[in-house]
Parts: sequence; C-alpha cells; structure tokens
Amino acid sequence: MLRVELEPGFILHHRPFRDTSLLLEVLSQAHGRVGLVARGARGSRSRLRPLLQPFRPLLLSWQLRGELGTLTAAEPDGAARPLPAGEALLALYYVNELLLRLTARLDPHAGLFPGYAATLEALRAPGSPAPALRRFEKLLLDVLGYGPDLGFDQAGQPVTGAQCYRYHPAGGLTPCAADAEGALLGTSLHALATGELADARALADARRLLRAALDVHLDGRPLKTRELLRQFRG
Repeated sequence: MLRVELEPGFILHHRPFRDTSLLLEVLSQAHGRVGLVARGARGSRSRLRPLLQPFRPLLLSWQLRGELGTLTAAEPDGAARPLPAGEALLALYYVNELLLRLTARLDPHAGLFPGYAATLEALRAPGSPAPALRRFEKLLLDVLGYGPDLGFDQAGQPVTGAQCYRYHPAGGLTPCAADAEGALLGTSLHALATGELADARALADARRLLRAALDVHLDGRPLKTRELLRQFRG
C-alpha cells in the first residue's frame, strides 16, 4: 500500500459516491492524476466538505491500493482565492476537463503541475483568458508527447516568419500560399513556440492549430466546456 502525506494538489472534479462520500479526481505534484474516495465528506458535519473544491491549492494525504485511493487528510495550502466570473471561470473548468480527458491516473508528467498552477493564476488576472489557455494547451500536448513541432516543416526546413503553413496532425507543417484555406502565419507559429501571443492573428492561428492537435486525442468526443464557452461568447 502506498501512503502519501501532505502532497500538494488540486481537485479537478468531484462527484457523489455512495451515501455520504465523494469521488475525487486530483492533480498532484508528484503522482499525477489520482482518484480518491473522501469518505463521509458530504456529511453536514464534515470539515473536509468546504475544502474539497476545484482550483484551491491543498495539501492532501491518502492511502492507495490499486488505482483508487482513500483520502486520509486535507488542509489548505495557502489562503483561498476568489474565483473569476464569466468566461474566465468557464476557462478554468475547460482546463480541468482537458486534464481529465487526456491524462491517465498515476502517470505523472514533469512540468504539468506547476504549469497548471501558473495557468490558474493567469486566468484569475484581468483580461482575456485566451493567451493563458493557448499556453496551457501547448504545455499539455508537449508533456504528453503530442506537441506539434513548431520549428520545422515536414521537409525538415526551419519555419520562417515570412512563410505561411498548413498544419496536419498526422504529418506536421507544410508550406502554403498566404490565401490558402487554413493558412497559419510563420510569425504566429513563432509566437506560439515562445508563448508571446500578443496579437489577435497569432491567437487565432494558435487556437486553430492547437484545437486540431487536441481533437486527434479526444477521439471525436466533444468537450462540454467548449460548448459552454461558445454559448457564452454568443
């Protein structure tokens, strides 16, 4: 049996389990995504109930035998922060849904936990959530080993800012005319590679490329939060 004490983590999702318990999906620092049963956490007198909420940094302890563990303790890891409203709040849930759909339990990936924590902070800040979302999508693809090569095209030639490209998930980037359907600016690809997504065209190109890359691994199943974001934007 694996015993873990005071591991930094975030609740990605929770749902009722049996009479008074919760089934948690947790992103932990050292163990990746973990499924945990929080026994009695739905009871009216449970001190865990107000703590076990998404987006709040926690220190979690559990026992694990097999794939599903039992939560033994939880405490705050710093002060609770207010959540944003509107599109930024939906963006937070979108990030969690991506992790639930694309990561496997007990499969840690270096850089994912700090990248997730940084994304939560960025999405709490004023302004559009789009740059933070694109950076997180790229990080997730990269740590899972699915990240597109943004430095070279299919022929092995360096991507240049003056050229336009099409992206094919199975093969990568191919040069194309500027007016071709789906054309991505080379400067947009450089911006995505560095995370400096400062202008509208770079953000739009990054969104199209990353969605194509992600959809391959979502196996055609739609994301609920994408539809909610689409409805919110009208």
